[in-house]
Parts: sequence; C-alpha cells; structure tokens
Amino acid sequence: MKNTLFVCVENSNRSQMAEAFAIIHATESVKAYSAGSSPSGIINPKAIESMREIGYDLSKHLSKSLNDIPQIEYDLVVTMGCGDKCPLIRAKKREDWNIPDPKNMEIDEFRIIRDLIEHKVKSALLI
Repeated sequence: MKNTLFVCVENSNRSQMAEAFAIIHATESVKAYSAGSSPSGIINPKAIESMREIGYDLSKHLSKSLNDIPQIEYDLVVTMGCGDKCPLIRAKKREDWNIPDPKNMEIDEFRIIRDLIEHKVKSALLI
C-alpha cells in the first residue's frame, strides 16, 4: 500500500481536492490522506461545487489537522505551495507543488486550480 498525504494550511481546498483525485484515479494500492497545519474545520463550498461538477461528493470529507492522520511513514507527502513544512511527518519522498490558494477565486479560476491539481495527482501517482 502506497500511503500519500496532501497538506495545506486550512485543509479546505487544495489538499482536499488532491485527496479526492487520488481516491478517484489511484489503484487500490494507494491510500490517500489530507490534512492542514491550521485546519478551518470546513470544506470550502466552492471546492464542493467544483468537485460535484465532475461527479465527486467532497461534502463527505472533513477538514483535519496533522494530528488527526495516521502517524506513519508516508511514501509521498505533498505540500500545496503554502509554505507548510511537515517536520513531524515522516516521508520517503516530499514534493511542494506551489499551487495558488483558490479560496477567494471566482469559480472559473477555481476550476483551473482543480484541473491543475488533478493533473499533478495523476502524474505523482503515475496514473
């Protein structure tokens, strides 16, 4: 099982969508997680809407902190460009994707970020 963790500050947009795309596209040998260094406690309604457009229900996800995820060594830890360092998260490989935070973007711009995240997840997991 390849354990993959996606991290951003609030765990309400980018990391949530990345986890969802890993669930959508990955094989059964991948287990995806997401978390935030300072979780907002909610999933951004625009993230829910943009994922609903492609047939995924993100409203079932929860905004989680780094303390809420399994304390294991991850095969891949991805930060979303928000400067989050994950010193307490053990990882075989780390990547920073430097993806703009779509939180305050209009929905058309939000969709561009969603699609970028999907492309990066597929590339990272070699899907």
